[in-house]
Amino acid sequence: MTKKFLLTAVIALGTIMTKAQQADTVIVELAKTSQVIFTIKDRNDLEILKHYDFQQLFQDVLSKLEKNDTTALAKRDSTETEEVVARNENSEDEDDDEDDNDWRNHRDDNDDDDDDNDDYEWRNHFHGNRWGRTWQSFNFDLGTNNYLTDGEFPDNNNALYSVRPWGSWYVAASSIQRTRLGSKFFIEWGVGMSWYNFKFQKDNITILKDDNGIEFTEDLRDVNFRKSKLTVSYVHASLVPIVDFGGNSRKARLWDGHHNSFRIGLGPYVGYRISSHSKIVYKDGDREKDKDRDNFYLNNFRYGMRLQLGYRSTDLFFNYDMNELFAEGRGPKLNAFSFGVIF
Repeated sequence: MTKKFLLTAVIALGTIMTKAQQADTVIVELAKTSQVIFTIKDRNDLEILKHYDFQQLFQDVLSKLEKNDTTALAKRDSTETEEVVARNENSEDEDDDEDDNDWRNHRDDNDDDDDDNDDYEWRNHFHGNRWGRTWQSFNFDLGTNNYLTDGEFPDNNNALYSVRPWGSWYVAASSIQRTRLGSKFFIEWGVGMSWYNFKFQKDNITILKDDNGIEFTEDLRDVNFRKSKLTVSYVHASLVPIVDFGGNSRKARLWDGHHNSFRIGLGPYVGYRISSHSKIVYKDGDREKDKDRDNFYLNNFRYGMRLQLGYRSTDLFFNYDMNELFAEGRGPKLNAFSFGVIF
């Protein structure tokens, strides 16, 4: 009888102790295979935990993992934390925690940020890397190009090298880095490739080259001319300071729907010519094309200024070459420009 009583008492005591040890548990999945498990036995601890420096705590944990150090972390002194809690409860309207207020202000200013990881990114910025952080994107420029001679279009003088705006496509593909220099100030810099396609107004224009320079003439063959053009390709680099009034860390995209800020930028670019050719397409029974690969006394370098304007999810560009398309004295004095949409 006594043994049965003792067994019953032990079971009851074990049940009571198990219930007493029950706690609220939250499991946080990190990376691919890692977990952080929070267990709270006393909910009164929540108010104290709100003021822990978890950033430093995680740095300590990661440091130990890297060193394979299995010793326990030094116990955090909760006295100071409890005093902070008491002060906050007595003066809720005071700015006792500057870091907390900075965090709330940052969140209010960036409610429309375009990435689910922005909270994590901001925490990194707040702890020393906020300025200078860089985001990478891939830009695709699509637009039209033309050129000016002494500030006028060649069409005004009916020049043979006049081009058609529709069909004279400008295309560029660039790897762009966006670096934050202020809350609303960024630098967009990168490299890529670009193509000028000058489609002439007349479909039978050919470019003749001799030791003195080039000459634009008409091909008088009795065939059905379809188009004629000059194509020049470059590798280029650009550096454009951007003011984004929304402070968005990443570039807007046409398929993004939550960018509602205005942005503007102006900066230089430079390009180096890597290829150029002229082409005439015609039908003489079958479809034929004559392609002539040559430098045509084109300047090897081009440089100029780039203007970018954006609102919501749409960005536009305007490029203007400050140097002439052809070498001095070897061809017409033309300054090329292009404009269009950034994808």
